[in-house]
Amino acid sequence: MTEEPTNPWDAIVVGSGMGGMTAAAALSKLGHRVLLLEQYETLGGLTHSFSREGFSWDVGIHYLGCVAPGDRERSMLDWLTQTPMAFESMGSVYDILHLGDTAPLALSRPYEAQERDLKDRFPNEARAIEAWTAALRNARSAIYALMPTRTMPEFASQMIEWWNHRAIETWCKRTTKEVVDSITDNPNLAAALTAQWGDHGGRPHKASFAMHALICGSYLESGAWYPVGGGRAFAAHLIPTITDAGGEARAGVKAETLLVEEDRVVGVRTSRGETLRAPVVISDIGARETVDRLLPEGVGPEDWKHEIRALPPSIAHFSLFLGFEGDVQAAGATRSNHWFYPQSEVDAIWAEAPDGDPPGFFVSFGSLKDPHHDPGPKRKYAGEMVVWTDWRCVARWAKTEPGARGADYAALKERIAAKMFAQFEAAFPELAKLVVFRELSTPLATAAITGHHEGRFYGLDGTPERVMSRALTARTPVGGLYLTGQDVVSQGIQGALWGGMLSAASVDPRVFRTFRT
Repeated sequence: MTEEPTNPWDAIVVGSGMGGMTAAAALSKLGHRVLLLEQYETLGGLTHSFSREGFSWDVGIHYLGCVAPGDRERSMLDWLTQTPMAFESMGSVYDILHLGDTAPLALSRPYEAQERDLKDRFPNEARAIEAWTAALRNARSAIYALMPTRTMPEFASQMIEWWNHRAIETWCKRTTKEVVDSITDNPNLAAALTAQWGDHGGRPHKASFAMHALICGSYLESGAWYPVGGGRAFAAHLIPTITDAGGEARAGVKAETLLVEEDRVVGVRTSRGETLRAPVVISDIGARETVDRLLPEGVGPEDWKHEIRALPPSIAHFSLFLGFEGDVQAAGATRSNHWFYPQSEVDAIWAEAPDGDPPGFFVSFGSLKDPHHDPGPKRKYAGEMVVWTDWRCVARWAKTEPGARGADYAALKERIAAKMFAQFEAAFPELAKLVVFRELSTPLATAAITGHHEGRFYGLDGTPERVMSRALTARTPVGGLYLTGQDVVSQGIQGALWGGMLSAASVDPRVFRTFRT
């Protein structure tokens, strides 16, 4: 065992995802010295990028809402970073739906434009479409009202919930399916309204409608955006804020357990045997993972831990990373994303992969979104295909190290990749001819990179129970321990950003007062 000779840290943040970097940067802005630990080899969590054979991909960013000039989240990022990040608009059309054999349906912003898109396709459903728009707006307001309760004492949060109880009952406690079924009985319209559920990972029959509205409605309010330079730009801009304040960011360092003295967290012990001490530890690895992996046995209220463990995890996914050479736009690639479903049923995952075909998939061409991308003389571009699945497809290899999973696992990956590429080829026949590189990522890779339970990309599922849970407050009932990231507020980069700000404000209440000024 080794211990640092002094105790230089005001706070230790475990996990360098968006929530961890935000919390660390916010505290650093107020003069705190923060140590940021990341168990993976690259900082950034699901905002990081990777490269192969001259191609680069983001592991978790396809587009972002709430970062238009003047948006609160954009202002937060401007405050957190030493030099402002740049974001590129994806234009008015950001998603294209392909539902069964019908013609592609382009979805554009703002709300009024999307209403026109939908009314052109469903001329007899005008009233339902208008009701859906109103529901999205109302549900976003309802969940925004709940956000501050993640930092409040229980009596204060109960008062806010009581004051907003009608909106909460109507929008937060009902699922997306319940809301859409109350608006229309047209299955094709219902499919179009809920097809983007993969943006937050909550299947319509399970997810809180408020969570769906929060994420999907963000593009309608201020458009869809992409970070200039790709996802790695977040770490490039946030980490200097931490280091310039005397803090440090260390990759490849795994926090093994929390140090607890007199029922209070006082630091972490790493897998290398290092003892690192600080009066505050903020966990960005997920609420369940914090309870099950970091917290020593017997520490913390059992009812709190039980409530967290009872919340279901979100879905897992396969990603097929594609490298193209040639004129991809002439072959069909677009800055807009594409959602494909072979029929009007969109609430399905590839649970028996690789048997049968994927019941739906998502395609994104990141290189076309980034104005800094240089395709070079070979005209190199990167794209990604995502299929939602279940952990049990790869569970038998979960305890086996990469490289030692045997021929069966290699064969499974080959079959899954072949099935996915066949679907891609059917959707984009000319683009498929330009593919010169492809690599499959499974939920095992997500688990290895993020540490998420069962490789669940979005952490905890966005169910009504999760939205209303009091166990997911930024300040935990264990002294000195705080939560940040997706599990505190909502899934996605925006949710993790808010989680980081709320966590930092729970440690130092000056955060929002200083940010406003």
